[in-house]
Amino acid sequence: MTRAPDTPGFGHVKTWVFDLDNTLYPPSARLFDQIEKRMTAYVMAALNVPRDKADRLRADYWRLYGTTLAGLMHEHDLDPHPYLIDVHDISFDALVPDPALHDAIAALPGRRIVYTNGSAPYAEKVLAARGLRGAIDAVYGVEHAGFRPKPERVAFETVFAREGLAPETAAMFEDDTRNLTAPHAMGMRTVHVAPAPAPAPHIDHHTDDLTAFLRALR
Repeated sequence: MTRAPDTPGFGHVKTWVFDLDNTLYPPSARLFDQIEKRMTAYVMAALNVPRDKADRLRADYWRLYGTTLAGLMHEHDLDPHPYLIDVHDISFDALVPDPALHDAIAALPGRRIVYTNGSAPYAEKVLAARGLRGAIDAVYGVEHAGFRPKPERVAFETVFAREGLAPETAAMFEDDTRNLTAPHAMGMRTVHVAPAPAPAPHIDHHTDDLTAFLRALR
């Protein structure tokens, strides 16, 4: 159920920051199922471990470090570049263009950017498959944060500095509640985009329908 925007609202927002996976496409597309399989295979090959251990490490690193990649870099000094190319080499057939979402994003005043823990080239492919590229002014991937992942505050600070973004005049849309903690502390308006709400002090709004939420802001 979409909660209508309320006071203090979004009238001050000049930059709209959107996460990518499960935010700008529905979770039912299950792209991350493909990515997780490739992550597991990569961990198996890179660390020479069996599948069950690779699966466990993938999940543990995500929980401890924010992403599997961050854990692999921290624990094993893994080169992130080939990893990002490999794990994002997936099929985008499950994605369909969403003209209504495109128009809702394009109608927002100010800058509209995507910031993902994935790579920027991967994000570009997702946006193209969703027909959203024309509504977005800039795309930032984990590489633009020096491979530091959300939810680390320094990752947000690095990307926002590149963008020239003032957090107090920005809003963040994200499916992972962990990744809204730092933006809220920095002064951003935060919106949790997910099928079910997860009430928390760092979440200002929840919606299960991003298009409807954005249209309600007009």
